[in-house]
Amino acid sequence: MIGLPIMTSILRAALFAAACGCGMAAVQPGQPSATEIANQVQARYDRVRDFSADFTQEAISGVLRKKLVERGSVIVKKPGKMRWTYKAPEEKVFVSDGTKMYMHTPADNQVIVSPVTPADQATTAVLFLSGKGNLTRDFTVSLIPGAPAGSYALKLQPKLAERDYDWLQLVVDRSTYQIQGLTAADKQGTTSTFTFTNFKENVNPPDKTFQFAIPRGADVIQAGSPGR
Repeated sequence: MIGLPIMTSILRAALFAAACGCGMAAVQPGQPSATEIANQVQARYDRVRDFSADFTQEAISGVLRKKLVERGSVIVKKPGKMRWTYKAPEEKVFVSDGTKMYMHTPADNQVIVSPVTPADQATTAVLFLSGKGNLTRDFTVSLIPGAPAGSYALKLQPKLAERDYDWLQLVVDRSTYQIQGLTAADKQGTTSTFTFTNFKENVNPPDKTFQFAIPRGADVIQAGSPGR
């Protein structure tokens, strides 16, 4: 799993997608502009109260180019609740109850606890995924060439500098504008890419899904609140 700070900045999820390059794509005849696509994505996401999905995360370090692939499932409920369950290659869980965040590694019997970032300190990615941000207001949006068949790919450059990432790449379904993936990249060339399958929306998971009980005897580390 990527570290705790970047998990906060991108939904506490640097979430999704497919590396398609970062150049500006020419708009094809009949193809919507990057802003029009972003507005459609925003409108769809504004209607989503909660969702669950399976995910694959591929993290590549910028210096050593080492790759780590992990798989699991995620449940998100606005505002600010989420549970990431990593199943392979190592079991881990990341939970946010809207007030505190917990990252538990059973193999180490360790739990890292940190407060949820206040709205006035949250990154633009967190604000969007918690329902408080806006893609075209908070990001400079451009089309990326070479998107997977049936998809659009957008590059999102934050208008305010972010500490934990330099830019995001968003991949959405061409007909439904459902988010399929997001890649987060930093200035050192490290990328974290999530791809999602088996999306289910507005199923109203119970709040107990996002409760976390610290295991008996666990090593508990209290982390500070990350800013930009």
